Amino acid sequence: MKIAVIGGASSYTPELIDGLYARLSAIPANEVWMMDPNAARLEITSGLARRMGARHKAPFAIHATPDMRQAVEGAKYVITQIRVGGMQARIADEKLGLRHGIIGQETTGIGGFACALRTIPRILEVAHAMESLAPDGILLNFTNPAGIVTEAVLKHSTVTTVGLCNIPIGMIMEVAKSTGAPMESIDLDYVGLNHLAWVRAFRVAGKDLTKKTLAHLIEIAGEEWTVEESCREMQIAMRALGMYCNPYLQYFYATQAMLEHLRSGNRTRGEEVIELEKSLFEKYRQPTLDKKPEELSKRGGAHYSTAAFHLINAIENDLGNTQIVCCRNNGAIPTFDDDVAVEVPALIGRGGANAIPQRAPEPAIRGLMQSIKAYESLTVQAAVTGDKDTAFLAMLEHPLMPGAAQSKPLLEELLEVNRPFLEGTFFKSAALPKARRTAAVV
Repeated sequence: MKIAVIGGASSYTPELIDGLYARLSAIPANEVWMMDPNAARLEITSGLARRMGARHKAPFAIHATPDMRQAVEGAKYVITQIRVGGMQARIADEKLGLRHGIIGQETTGIGGFACALRTIPRILEVAHAMESLAPDGILLNFTNPAGIVTEAVLKHSTVTTVGLCNIPIGMIMEVAKSTGAPMESIDLDYVGLNHLAWVRAFRVAGKDLTKKTLAHLIEIAGEEWTVEESCREMQIAMRALGMYCNPYLQYFYATQAMLEHLRSGNRTRGEEVIELEKSLFEKYRQPTLDKKPEELSKRGGAHYSTAAFHLINAIENDLGNTQIVCCRNNGAIPTFDDDVAVEVPALIGRGGANAIPQRAPEPAIRGLMQSIKAYESLTVQAAVTGDKDTAFLAMLEHPLMPGAAQSKPLLEELLEVNRPFLEGTFFKSAALPKARRTAAVV
């Protein structure tokens, strides 16, 4: 079995490789291809992966390549974890928002919008390569913003795809920790979109423990929402809703608190991550290091490999279990279009993910879901067509954008800042050479 990792020079890759070594009895991989145009970083991450392999008696071969098509050819699973434009593009997104007095964040609001416009064309290059080189392969997308990117593949490619986020499995593991119950016995009534979801009920071994579990999670909210004012507002919101919230909802329910927090920092999160990664890659370079370092936990993405291989195991072995993933709606959430991506419990088996029908979202959450879903679908359309009018309509739909008059110049600035990554979509002056297009995948 061949597994391809597109974005193999990511600092997360050792976490992914470590998780695979732990699950080979269920996932019999014999080769892993790590693809990335950043040759220097790829040499470091693939070197660490090989040393980790030696410690495990090299159960599968590690290959490193800058060629995306070579990596995906014949792959059973293709894991995408790319960042188009690298960390500098993320920092530019964060600062762009703050310059305009709005939230600047990697996946939410203007930051997520800019990231999606850069990323969707590159992800579709991977999907279209799979159509001819790995038609039976499955694309597992971790790339942010995961819901929008997954929807782009669902709508514009024939390849089977599932979007993944580590937050739902993290919630399940927290409930398992607090109750002492095995993960497999925990059922969340989880409904929404990626980074915009709510847990309406908690069941353990078929028993409804919503009241007790929600009270516990609200009590320990400071562990999830570390900004004091944001934490207080999220506790108020969750008590009023009677639901547990995906942590990214703090940008909607505690907007001013989060904006003030972002403004007050000496560095953006992207700048902090650059420092973290500098330290991580110094570790990764050490010729004696043959396991993931403890410092990796500070990078974020807890339970990343658990989510990835829990999903691959269920597909590979046709387990038919339930997991919370991003997948095609197909009527699962009433009032939402069939072809959009939603994040809900789904049955996982050999054919991928099939969303389980949900009861209709309550009015208190439905409006925000509909607004953000309209924004996401318009963003996909804008990224694929390069149409500025559609991009502007997407911005009008998002409640964290600055309004019609300010959004016009904001969009022009966003496009200009990202011009190097939008050639061929919003800027059609000349076709890019193939080598440069490949190099856009980071």
